Amino acid sequence: MQTRPVPTVAVVGPGAIGTTVAAALYERGITPGLYGRTARTGLELVAPDARIAVPGPVVTDAAVVRGPADIVFLAVKATQIESAAPWLRALCGPETVICVLQNGVEQIAMVSPHVPQGAAIVPAVVWFPAQAHPDGTVVLRGDARLTLPRSTAAERVVGVLHGSRCSTEIADDFLSIAWRKLLQNAAAGLMALTGRRAGMYTRPDIADLTLAYLRECLSVARAEGARLDDGVPAEILAGFRSFPADMSTSILTDREASRPLEWEIRNGVVSRLGRAHDIPTPIGDVITALLAATSDGPG
Repeated sequence: MQTRPVPTVAVVGPGAIGTTVAAALYERGITPGLYGRTARTGLELVAPDARIAVPGPVVTDAAVVRGPADIVFLAVKATQIESAAPWLRALCGPETVICVLQNGVEQIAMVSPHVPQGAAIVPAVVWFPAQAHPDGTVVLRGDARLTLPRSTAAERVVGVLHGSRCSTEIADDFLSIAWRKLLQNAAAGLMALTGRRAGMYTRPDIADLTLAYLRECLSVARAEGARLDDGVPAEILAGFRSFPADMSTSILTDREASRPLEWEIRNGVVSRLGRAHDIPTPIGDVITALLAATSDGPG
């Protein structure tokens, strides 16, 4: 019996999300190519049940890449897509599947200008409680899961991760799930503005503000076609309040490190689409303006 060849897999952006995926692949028997800005000999994931060392190196020069990969996991921030474009050009061919591990609801529109015609872009909703530490390790504090839209390309992603510590699920109503995650990410922007972690949501004033903002976001999500019920804002707030008080979020981590913030794809998109649908978003407009100033200055 002829065995199928192992697909070639690349991970672009070996931060918290990329390292988690790379470790899941390596445990399963697939050694991914690692590509990023910082040269490293390998990656290390500290999971609740194991430490997984993924062999490198992390390649930093796109010019040395030879030939396209079968599957590319793009795990850079949305603010880094332009800088990742050389990797996408080097690693993607017409038959490549690009799984975009980013926040937001516009991944296809943002990535498609940088990949060849015919390459399939699969957006993913990422459910990883993972955090990068200063020593280069990534700590995974719970289960890792990806939600993907139903498609032939998504099934190829499921195939390489099947049986790994990163579970996958295919959703028929991916739009609604993506928007629900966006609402969660939008509310997390308050952490970046205050410099506080999840414990702040136990404050009644912050809870009231969060609910009011999420109701604005919910109206926009529904106008975009998401099927989300009235209870979603309260469910998201309850989720924040159930987290450990010291639980952070990527946008707060970026602020603490003085990196650009993903304010446009997490918060600005709600205000922008609200205007397109003639839906007022007064709270969101203030939050977006403050996040933009926090991220981009001047001053």
